[in-house]
Amino acid sequence: MTPACLALDNVSRHFGGLKAVDKVNLIVQPGERRAVIGPNGAGKTTLFNVISGEVRASEGTIALFGDDVTKLAPHQRAVRGMARTFQITKLFPNLTVMENVLLACEAQDPRRFTMHRPMSSCVDLERRAEALLAQFGLGTFAHDTAKNLSYGVQRKLEVALSMAGRPRLLLLDEPMAGLSSGESESMLAILRNLDSAVAVLLIEHDMDIAFAFAERVTVLYQGRVLTDGHKDEVSANRTVQDIYLGSPIAE
Repeated sequence: MTPACLALDNVSRHFGGLKAVDKVNLIVQPGERRAVIGPNGAGKTTLFNVISGEVRASEGTIALFGDDVTKLAPHQRAVRGMARTFQITKLFPNLTVMENVLLACEAQDPRRFTMHRPMSSCVDLERRAEALLAQFGLGTFAHDTAKNLSYGVQRKLEVALSMAGRPRLLLLDEPMAGLSSGESESMLAILRNLDSAVAVLLIEHDMDIAFAFAERVTVLYQGRVLTDGHKDEVSANRTVQDIYLGSPIAE
């Protein structure tokens, strides 16, 4: 059997007495589209930070494509096929869009340590970068400096950078945050057209966006998995509805 892209077994992250992530079990299969939702403070971004290796798990194990990566650094997980975006856009602001994408493509290429060759000699990397720009609707911005782009275009560029290394698992941390309704629709269309072989785990606060994108949804509440299942089951769950309407949840 093909191993799961991602498997969390009783994963926790404690900050002193605060259990930001508490005994989370989660499995993401190859090609799956899954959303992680929950109110502010539910532990969604902390969970992503633990999965990607930005912070260490206090307890539990994390497996990536069948291999235990619990103690590996972020770059070691990246070379195994994981990529992610962040709530706050992380770009090279003074480089052009094309230069940003070229660097991202080169980062996963064996020639990245060959310092005496100009980038222009790597024709295949340029073609890869051009294809990514076309895929994400960024071709007209190729020679624009990243810091001069609108926020919506910067978010698209960040997703393009995350795909440059051909990941098998992509973590998206609220890619629609701060976007207008039109920009959100454009981003959603791009995400729907991602390679179907790539598993995507999406953090999203907006239930409508989460359910429009994902088939399966995991709900976090106070660091724990409240429920997990097909989006229709989750959307009909009364407890989930109460959370988003602000009703108190019985312990």
